[in-house]
Amino acid sequence: MDIPLREQPRPEHPRPQWVRERWRSLNGRWQFETDVDDSGLERGLVDRELDGSILVPFAPESSASGVCETDFLEAVWYRRTVRVPAGWSGTRLWLHFGAVDHDATVWVDGVEVVRHRGGFTPFSADITDAVGGRDQLVVVVRARDPRHAPQARGKQSTAEANSGCFYTRTTGIWQTVWLEALPAVHLKRPRITPDVSGGAFHLELPLSANRRGWRIAVTLMEGFDTEGLRPTGRALAKTAVRADLDLSPRLTVVLPPDQRRTWSPSDPHLYGLRVELLDEHGDPVDSAYSYTGLRSLALDGTAVRLNGRNVFQRLVLDQGYWPQSLMTAPDDRALVTDIELGQAAGFNGARLHQKVFEERYLFHADRLGYLVWGEFGDWGTAGSGVAGEEQQPTASFVAQWLEALERDYNHPAIVGWCPLNETKQPLHDRITVLDDVTRAMFLATKAYDLTRPVIDASGYSHRVPETDIYDSHSYEQDPTAFAAQQAGLGEGRPFANTGADGSRWSQPYTGQPYFVSELGGIWWNAETAADDERSAGHDREHSWGYGHHVTSEEAWHQRFAGLVTVLLDDARMFGYCYTQLTDVFQEQNGIYRFDRTTKLDVDRIRAVQRRGAAFEEDGAQTD
Repeated sequence: MDIPLREQPRPEHPRPQWVRERWRSLNGRWQFETDVDDSGLERGLVDRELDGSILVPFAPESSASGVCETDFLEAVWYRRTVRVPAGWSGTRLWLHFGAVDHDATVWVDGVEVVRHRGGFTPFSADITDAVGGRDQLVVVVRARDPRHAPQARGKQSTAEANSGCFYTRTTGIWQTVWLEALPAVHLKRPRITPDVSGGAFHLELPLSANRRGWRIAVTLMEGFDTEGLRPTGRALAKTAVRADLDLSPRLTVVLPPDQRRTWSPSDPHLYGLRVELLDEHGDPVDSAYSYTGLRSLALDGTAVRLNGRNVFQRLVLDQGYWPQSLMTAPDDRALVTDIELGQAAGFNGARLHQKVFEERYLFHADRLGYLVWGEFGDWGTAGSGVAGEEQQPTASFVAQWLEALERDYNHPAIVGWCPLNETKQPLHDRITVLDDVTRAMFLATKAYDLTRPVIDASGYSHRVPETDIYDSHSYEQDPTAFAAQQAGLGEGRPFANTGADGSRWSQPYTGQPYFVSELGGIWWNAETAADDERSAGHDREHSWGYGHHVTSEEAWHQRFAGLVTVLLDDARMFGYCYTQLTDVFQEQNGIYRFDRTTKLDVDRIRAVQRRGAAFEEDGAQTD
């Protein structure tokens, strides 16, 4: 039985950096059933109709899904009959999932086609043989989300209810599901590395297989249509490479000197790319469109340079939650809105916190010139001593993080990587699991990407002495005390997080670029101010924020100005990240409300951040 598509949410292409003509979104109504004790396989759910329905790609915990079940869901099942588009015969059918939380198994016509672990990263399967040439197929998905198993879950609550900075869980499909038609031998997603000094782009072009006499041709175009997802304008350079010698041929495309525009917040120029796989006769076998930006990142003492210039990074913490749809944006416009809201308040970028964001967010950051730090959702990977961590990280953390790096490497907006966040464990004379995983994730990041700075863990425990970036998290609410706390950077003694008992958590600072990557979190909600004042922070399910609740909006602005001015005035600081863009459920410390409506005087916030002659109009700090 095919569920009729009465509506199709999120119809846009989920992967704007690698687009082919033949694809079809599978978002919409699917059959759905919860599996309380995870016995569905034994009960034959692979082979029968399911009892309910859900609107994919929204998680069953969300109201947008039509299910709105917020209790723990050990396992859930999906079923959908799919018709193969006419004209796709003779191709290989690939089924793609943007993200499924947490352990997924997928069957097509009763045949298992793929398994995947990890709630934040994509996976795919060639389903051609399972379909066997039929013009329709049945897709069944089981998603397991075990309550007590170690997993990278970000900010999803491990208790029954939300509290503090823990939010409603996400289970199952929460990003776009889609079909794509590919030839048997096809192009895989390239890795594109900009080279500002050489005015060029270096491309690695992986293939599914090789054929004698075949070539890959690349055309660099002067622009990119961000609506149609196509290269535009004139061809600026063309080059080709043999496709029969290596599984990942490499080539360099050089821009004419008069056509070199560096990507920056003030000029987020994107070049278009057309990549073609040609057979021995020169006929196209496969082709796809992409885009790139020409920009460089460098570390110079305590400075982080963009295209050779200091750019003070005024970042805001963005957690990517929405009231009705949780971790999934309700529509594509919502992703754009969050970037525009950050820019309106004077921020030139965001730390994408405890979540691997939908790739379309990064696409919009690329085209709007918004700096972002990519992060992994590892919340809870911490320790209280030798004997036991709160959550033992596993090899799966490293595997999932590598999947995120592979997906997002090409986005020019990403200016740094943060594989771990707020790991905490005293340093002592034993090497722990946390030490091993921190080093593994740092080295994996550096092995995959030598072009961006990497912080081993944001805040708390810096376990890797050679980390590119050093930082701290501070929610000190008194600007005077905050200034005293941060005063040591000029003498090479920056503030570092320690245990409540004063125990040391981090390797010594060795002169790296330094920033306060979480600060503020000022607790304010005019509608609940009186109740919050009375509760004094004890009712964490009702309203929560850092420190003591301010008594008025004016007090909020004074505190914000006092805190960020401390960092703006420090010549050795390369940036900061303010917590946070919006309220999230009970966490009432956003600049905007959870529904994205106005909460504070945004013009005043912007003016504070753009103060002083040291800042140009695009936010670039002069040398």
